[in-house]
Amino acid sequence: MSSDEKITIRTARESDAPALLAIYTPYVENTAITFEYDVPSIEEFTSRIHHTLEKYPYLVAEKNSQILGYAYASPFHERAAYDWAVETSIYVDQNCKHMGIGRLLHDALEQTLKAQGILNMNACIAYTPSADAHLDNNSVEFHSHMGYRLVGEFYQCGYKFDTWYNMVWMEKQIGEHHKKQPAPIAFKEFHK
Repeated sequence: MSSDEKITIRTARESDAPALLAIYTPYVENTAITFEYDVPSIEEFTSRIHHTLEKYPYLVAEKNSQILGYAYASPFHERAAYDWAVETSIYVDQNCKHMGIGRLLHDALEQTLKAQGILNMNACIAYTPSADAHLDNNSVEFHSHMGYRLVGEFYQCGYKFDTWYNMVWMEKQIGEHHKKQPAPIAFKEFHK
């Protein structure tokens, strides 16, 4: 890819599922970045995209029609009182790391969530006291750089590759919290 080609961010389509699953698969098979053990089927992954887009953004980074990464938001928790908070996820093609794609995706995700009326972005991140072949804590560093703060750590709560991993929650507040807070706008309404 030549350097003069621009990376663009767009809304994911269900037809992107094979390309997105190809990016996600090495994270499942080779890392503790996700605690998922089994690679989802293409049908399951397509369903996840569809379900997410009902309420939240699901974005892809693309260059010269090649998908390089993706980001999406999901409910922080299902109860109505949590409607202004989301959990965020970002995955970048492992051959395209350190090219600024994660930042582009995060910035676009944050702008979209802010426009929807979301106030808190939360990230649930696998964490290890000492880096190993499956986890290096780069995600914590990335989120710190994006303005998140550490709000909690759970110890030895995730088990993968015969290793116990910790999990941290990080949070970034992106809007003002008011006594009479308007309800957030669902992405499918916002994105019409």
